[in-house]
Amino acid sequence: MPAPYSYDLRSKAIAAVKRGEKKIEVSRFFKISRNTLDLWLKKERETGDYQASRQVGVGTQPKIQELEKFKEFVKKNSDKTQKQMAQLWGCEATQQNISYACRKLGISRKKNLWVSRKR
Repeated sequence: MPAPYSYDLRSKAIAAVKRGEKKIEVSRFFKISRNTLDLWLKKERETGDYQASRQVGVGTQPKIQELEKFKEFVKKNSDKTQKQMAQLWGCEATQQNISYACRKLGISRKKNLWVSRKR
């Protein structure tokens, strides 16, 4: 997601419009779209400020939140596939949830199979 424009830039652009400069000239000078400038002005009229909106609660909570407990679970069930682990874990966890939690803990899906060379 792109970062919002700085509050300083917003305030300078809006101040220029309030001084009487044309919106199109202001938008070209500050290299912003005319629509963006109009949205800032509209937001100032409606709320009294033109601060960037903060998104609250973006994303979802992971199904597996108790990582230490999950780490012990993986050690006990290391012979199982992720799909089988998901069924054993419960909480409507899926294979993908198991994969994300393993990645977060740094646990590889690959088995360490050491093949000795013949001498």
